[in-house]
Amino acid sequence: MRHRYFYLDPELIRAILAGLDLLRLFNQLVLATGGDVDEAMEWMRYLQQQGYLPEDLDLEAFFASLEEQQLIQRDGEGGLSLTAGGERRLRRSAFEQVFSDLKRGGPGYHPVRSFGDGVERQPETRPYSFGDEVQHLDAARSLHNALKRTHGRLELAEDDLEVFETEQLTSCATVVAIDVSHSMILYGEDRITPAKTVALALTELITTKYPKDHLEVILFGDRAEQIALADIPYIQAGPFHTNTREALQLARGLLARQKQPNRQIFLITDGKPSAITENGRIYKNPFGLDLKIVNRTLEEVDQCRRQRVVITTFMLATDPLLTEFVEKMTKINRGRAYFASPYNLGEFILADYIRNRRRRVH
Repeated sequence: MRHRYFYLDPELIRAILAGLDLLRLFNQLVLATGGDVDEAMEWMRYLQQQGYLPEDLDLEAFFASLEEQQLIQRDGEGGLSLTAGGERRLRRSAFEQVFSDLKRGGPGYHPVRSFGDGVERQPETRPYSFGDEVQHLDAARSLHNALKRTHGRLELAEDDLEVFETEQLTSCATVVAIDVSHSMILYGEDRITPAKTVALALTELITTKYPKDHLEVILFGDRAEQIALADIPYIQAGPFHTNTREALQLARGLLARQKQPNRQIFLITDGKPSAITENGRIYKNPFGLDLKIVNRTLEEVDQCRRQRVVITTFMLATDPLLTEFVEKMTKINRGRAYFASPYNLGEFILADYIRNRRRRVH
């Protein structure tokens, strides 16, 4: 049986409709419906019936244009699905949605104050020192210094040379672990759609700006499983418990194969660990914090620390007991924890990702 919770955020709908950005609205609905194009179209027709969309708007012509642009296609049974181009546009839409809200100095963003070796050139310059890379030489300023010193004669000396400052960058290997337990669609809040939006935005950021970085996505409920990046729009929560330990084990194994100096796990969850896997069987206890489950999970957290894998937890709940558990987990791993809502989750995660790749994690 498939369990689904669907919620339309009125503020988001109003913001989208203010500019009548139909494609953005369509993409948001596709994401919220787990990649179901037909259901997303039905929701758009419903919004028009309710007066959210102009009565004279030709939705059928808009849907036809999606086919013409090869963003959607018909399957053998007459149903509709996203094309590869449609999935790329969905990633781009998610990135634009999240990154447009990302402000310098916003939540979770801590810019690096110092400079160092790297590939990100800064506008500031400094005097050349032995060992500086030649490609960082500021030719214009160096020539200006020489002409000023020699009163118009072009005779370069070492003291005339200036180089651009560079900001320290280092490549990252990241695993985004998304909780798909039943609590992600309970309590009157849709938490799974923002988690998918963030994963799509990270994919777009990495593939376009940081192509040498590595990103994997895993889901965890009763069990943990890796999914392809192309499968992100189709993620759905289900009637599962929360096997955080197995998620960390799988993520740690994936990161062990990567050579990047920064290896990190982004753990997106809203509940306590309520399951572990032992000898191929799942031990579950949804009531309270089971010490057996908690201790096994914390042992895995410590194992991540020993392998220099930083865990950043994005907690979508503020229950004092759960907060205490997350703080304990963060202390053991020497990682980071953010207590965010689904509405600023993307702002926290993208800011933290950009900040963290600018330094080597020890």
